[in-house]
Amino acid sequence: MNNTPALPKDLHIAVLMGGWANERPVSLMSGNGVADALEERGHRVTRIDMDRNVAARIAEVKPDVVFNALHGVPGEDGTVQGMLDLMGIPYTHSGLATSVIAIDKELTKQALVPHGVPMPGGRVVKSEELYRGDPLARPYVLKPVNEGSSVGVAIVTQDSNFGDPIARDAEGPWQHFESLLAEPYIRGRELTTAVLGDQALMVTELVPKSGFYDFDAKYTDGMTEHVCPAHIPDNIAELCKEYALKAHRLLGCRGTSRSDFRWDDERGEEGLFLLETNTQPGMTPLSLVPEQARHCGISYGELVEIVIADALSFFGKPEGASPDS
Repeated sequence: MNNTPALPKDLHIAVLMGGWANERPVSLMSGNGVADALEERGHRVTRIDMDRNVAARIAEVKPDVVFNALHGVPGEDGTVQGMLDLMGIPYTHSGLATSVIAIDKELTKQALVPHGVPMPGGRVVKSEELYRGDPLARPYVLKPVNEGSSVGVAIVTQDSNFGDPIARDAEGPWQHFESLLAEPYIRGRELTTAVLGDQALMVTELVPKSGFYDFDAKYTDGMTEHVCPAHIPDNIAELCKEYALKAHRLLGCRGTSRSDFRWDDERGEEGLFLLETNTQPGMTPLSLVPEQARHCGISYGELVEIVIADALSFFGKPEGASPDS
């Protein structure tokens, strides 16, 4: 992999960040990190905190390419991708169709499982159903169908304080989402693999200091240990990379993606399950893609440029070409 793509020095890059999703704070950290790195490498950068007038703002600044550092809806679900497609402006990461499928955990299963990528079973349930009884045998996981960063995830156990059945006044995702995905709880270890371009990088194990790998554990310094590379058998590491790359290709991801896994180490290869593929993984100081890239000898600034070069190439502006070519 070429770690230092030859981007035009007069390239004007708009970094799109913020927005109004639950993951706004994470997006701002990602976007400002990307913008800082690009400025340090001599590029012209415009930072755009997304609001309802974002199309007018982008049209006003006339960037050569948009670095999409948004997380969640509407920046990761195809909405912004469709807008930029209509405006004819190149942008990083995955396109409209891929974004629509990958952010929806049930659609992702339909795309990947028939092709041999193991994912947990389960079904989509209306939140109102939960007050009448459990959709699956306990323990099971409830999560929003189309949120990322472990937003709104709950593990319902036999001795859960949510009640049996779940009580209406119990705090959980059922209070904030009309529909939820119920999946069997997979005991074991949390693993993740990044893909950059068309190469799976490595496997990281995530070890929360308490509880599970939820939103706070992901983005609070010191709450989760990143074991990179993971201390796991070679065959499990190779399977993680194989499934992550397969998901990246089947979903049609561009630039970079990150696939998250649960591994029941008592079951060997049969205990490995892909949970989701993130089409716009975080770029914060605690984020996993920059960490894996660094272990592969790719600096943060180089990583950002690789993702931009991939976008320019896809939209017909090869690396090293002038923006007007």
